[in-house]
Amino acid sequence: MKLESSETVIPSELSSEPMLVAMGIEKTFDRTRALVGAELDIYPGEVMGLLGANGAGKSTLSKVISGHVTQDAGSITFNNRPLNLRSARDAIQHGVTMVMQETSLAPDLSVLENIFLAELGSPGLLSYGRLRRKAEDILDRLGQKETLPLNREVRLLSAAQRQLVEIAKALALNSTLIIFDEPTASLSPPEVERLFQVMTTLKGSGHTLVFVSHRLEEVFTITDRVTVMREGRTVAKSLPTTSLKQAELIRLMVGQELKSVTQNRASSTTTRSSQKPILEVKNLASAPCVRDVSFKVHYGEILGLGGLVGAGRSETVETIFGLRPQQRGELYLNGKPFAPKRAADAIRAGIGFVAEDRRLQGIVPDFSVRENLLLGHLAASRRFGLGYTDRKVKLEALLQQLGLPPKRLDTSLLAFSGGMQQKIIMARWLLLEPSLLILDEPTKGVDIGTRTSIYNMLRQVADRGAGVVVISSDFEELLHICERIVVISDGISIADVPSTMLNEEKLTLFAAPRTSMEQNSAFLRDIARDLDGAAFWTLIDQERLFCLYTAVANPQADPGFRTADTPTIDDTRIPTALSVKSTEFVLESQHPLATLLLSVRSSRGHDMGWIGVTLPAHSPRPSARDIQNRVETVVSQLTKTH
Repeated sequence: MKLESSETVIPSELSSEPMLVAMGIEKTFDRTRALVGAELDIYPGEVMGLLGANGAGKSTLSKVISGHVTQDAGSITFNNRPLNLRSARDAIQHGVTMVMQETSLAPDLSVLENIFLAELGSPGLLSYGRLRRKAEDILDRLGQKETLPLNREVRLLSAAQRQLVEIAKALALNSTLIIFDEPTASLSPPEVERLFQVMTTLKGSGHTLVFVSHRLEEVFTITDRVTVMREGRTVAKSLPTTSLKQAELIRLMVGQELKSVTQNRASSTTTRSSQKPILEVKNLASAPCVRDVSFKVHYGEILGLGGLVGAGRSETVETIFGLRPQQRGELYLNGKPFAPKRAADAIRAGIGFVAEDRRLQGIVPDFSVRENLLLGHLAASRRFGLGYTDRKVKLEALLQQLGLPPKRLDTSLLAFSGGMQQKIIMARWLLLEPSLLILDEPTKGVDIGTRTSIYNMLRQVADRGAGVVVISSDFEELLHICERIVVISDGISIADVPSTMLNEEKLTLFAAPRTSMEQNSAFLRDIARDLDGAAFWTLIDQERLFCLYTAVANPQADPGFRTADTPTIDDTRIPTALSVKSTEFVLESQHPLATLLLSVRSSRGHDMGWIGVTLPAHSPRPSARDIQNRVETVVSQLTKTH
């Protein structure tokens, strides 16, 4: 199928009549035309993907459909009846709700109160018992009854849990059409998978969903149809997802083909390790989130900090940048002790920092582009006055790189798309030419074209010889742009692995919170103790081992690796067993050891690696079947949490 970018593409066959039809939607904000005759068809019981680059108009169109914005022209029909919305409340009364990317919850209220926020202002007495029963029923339908405490204050919840509260709130309003605006932007892969389980449950119970996302792999995973917008227009409408390829979607979104959105830089890992690091972190602690973190960053290297949301990654880099107090550990910058008391100390030492939340931490909304760009310069400068002319030549070169006309320098930053705002924040630090640049979720909520620009900017920084540290919940992104990945879990750095040795599955398992892994490790310790040997959970990839946990009760049964080790199979004490992978005990020729391995799979059938038991060769060995039964019984419960 040939896709022309100049005209709307419509599938030739539709499975049913659409429940909502938006035609000729137009919307202008001041002098900006956000929507120019946009169209959208949404089919009942399906998940519609709504895609487009930053500024394409997809969020504006979503807000029009959900009543948050009133269109200037065009028509909407819902279930074959005209839909004239004056407010979000009108949309809710018709069964249409939007779950925003930035959740609209009341942080000091409980989960229960937020789910029924609309009822709290209603006249008359509220029955909290009735509301609790209704909330429990909603969460039970979502399969999340045990994971979301109703009495907990929302400010204490993770990003994934807040998304669940928003969804539960929509169901409490009896919504039949739910629009998800970038719901996965702050979620890690396991949390995304749980969200998709919830969305699948909603779809199965008759709800219709609109899914707005920049992550193409997610679009192909969860959607039934796709609509693409560009520059306020609909350029492809209701295309069956199964009929599309990623390259076609990219071309529709950005109007051109992108040869590659990522480029693996991992080939330089070996040479980096012998070089002097620009930054060395030793046993860093900053309570309560950072407990014991250690890693190095070399000149010209892009290092990734991997882990789940809440693992302590952001808090670690905030401590390095002087935004949090350092309570223990050592920092070395360019080989010299470094102890920043405030952000200005880090900036003057040559460190740049792009924070995760650009609205709260990155920009001054009332400032112009020029003023926002030069904020870092003001912090670094010790001279009297602004001194903007010192940066004039470099500033002009950066504006050209950003594709931003100089005449727009004095425009409010809020007049630009989120993607352009992010690039301007990055340019703030590039203006200072830092020796170390730290970026927390740099591509959060930006489109694929902006991602490519950001990746190119990072490579230019690294190629210039600076060190780069990237935090990202998008594991695929980390694997492609980083040479090494340091995994942080529950405030502790637990692995430092070249990205060429990892894939998303391995990284996800390494990133599993140590607190949630405690069941697993306790189970392995019990086996090792009961059998007077060793037990371990590991991944095996061709010639290399990735050890998630090892418990050794008897030193004579030591398999030759420890938790978070990544040795080659031949470097262990049980190479024969690791090569054979037998469910019966295998004897080693070089060491007096006997080992059996059992394959582990999650409740959804994903490969979770191998559980092994190693005993001294001369020890009495229990029945392999007995051990297998014991392992299967426990693992069936453990893997439900992964």
